[in-house]
Amino acid sequence: MATVAASTDSAAPPMPPAALRHNRDFLAFWFGESLSLLGSQVTTLALPLTAVLAFHASPGEVGLLRFLQLVPYLGLAMVFGALVDRMRRRRVMLVANAARMVLIGLVPLLAATHHLTIGLLLGLACAIGVFSVLFDVSWMSFVPTLVKDPDQYLAANQRLGVTSSVGDVAGPGIAGVLVGALTAPISLLADSASYLVSLVTLLMIRTPEERPAPPAAKRHLGAEVREGLAFVLGHRILRPLALVGPFCNFSMISVWTLFLLHAARDEGLAAGLIGVVFSASSVGGLVGASLSRKVVARLRPGRAYAVSMSLIFAGPLLIPFASGPKPVLLGFFVLAFFVSYAGLGVANVVMVSLRQGCTPPALMGRMNAAFRTLLFGGGSLGGLLGGYLAGAVGIRTALTAVAIGSALMLLPVALSPVSRLRELPTKD
Repeated sequence: MATVAASTDSAAPPMPPAALRHNRDFLAFWFGESLSLLGSQVTTLALPLTAVLAFHASPGEVGLLRFLQLVPYLGLAMVFGALVDRMRRRRVMLVANAARMVLIGLVPLLAATHHLTIGLLLGLACAIGVFSVLFDVSWMSFVPTLVKDPDQYLAANQRLGVTSSVGDVAGPGIAGVLVGALTAPISLLADSASYLVSLVTLLMIRTPEERPAPPAAKRHLGAEVREGLAFVLGHRILRPLALVGPFCNFSMISVWTLFLLHAARDEGLAAGLIGVVFSASSVGGLVGASLSRKVVARLRPGRAYAVSMSLIFAGPLLIPFASGPKPVLLGFFVLAFFVSYAGLGVANVVMVSLRQGCTPPALMGRMNAAFRTLLFGGGSLGGLLGGYLAGAVGIRTALTAVAIGSALMLLPVALSPVSRLRELPTKD
């Protein structure tokens, strides 16, 4: 398997391949993130179900909820990325996770005291999204601090991808059980507690994080944001990744939003069964992430990217055309998401490794912020458009239109120069 070049940092000699599992600080970070991601899966399902079940939200309101969770990436990711490049990232992550712990914990508190309204729920969803942006642009930039050798990026990202997929597998099922037993708002306590664990593990990390070098001239935030965007859009590998990525998230989020409405309203599935569908299908993400390094070694990075992205875009076609008895219907739903999640499990590892391998440390925060802006911007629009399209033409018709549009993205994936890469690139 091709790898990126070794680090030129003479103060930190490259780790041998086996050293990653002996890297105490990376393991602490990995453990905390695993529990946090598992808890986040509860919130991902419980927040919209709170809107649907507790407030009888319309399709437009459900779409607006998903939009508000993700729209902070559009307005804030690049600004936060520039600021994070000026700071020690662990401190930023501590602030972000503490804020998310409190905000998510407010939902069950307000519900228990009968003060929760649909307006407050939408506002809290947006506030949680703001601190999710801050954390996301920080943690991806923090991994190279813990993993000094670029040759280990793929292995580190695979481990994070596998545990993310484990959360995808277990989370919806746990969420469905908790929602059924405790109601949707109260079930969010699990996610709030997971952020507390993440705070503890971040505090356990002892790897020194160097203070960013002072600038040679006075910094201007706008200029730094433009520099980050220019780097991404001017890079031969990052540019095509950035152009296709938003459509991937648009497809995934719009299909997810429409399916939730379709399953709950059209098919009459209980919250527990919806959780089972997401849990069973998310095994695909676990399989994809677990096999990602082998897939890259066998197919080369470019072909692995092309195949995995094709699975993401083609999988939704199975959902709107599913029919038959309930077990058959559930089987089609599981298969559709399984295919997409399997592709996502591979694609995430490949794309994050490509991005880290192409980007110098001084631009890492802004590069990640540019991608978060584009990826989650696409996702936020997917949730918003999916909800309003369902209100305008019906849920099943909207699902069909989105699935066909998703499949059309196979052409730009096939034409992308990333699909022809034979090895992971070095920083240039």
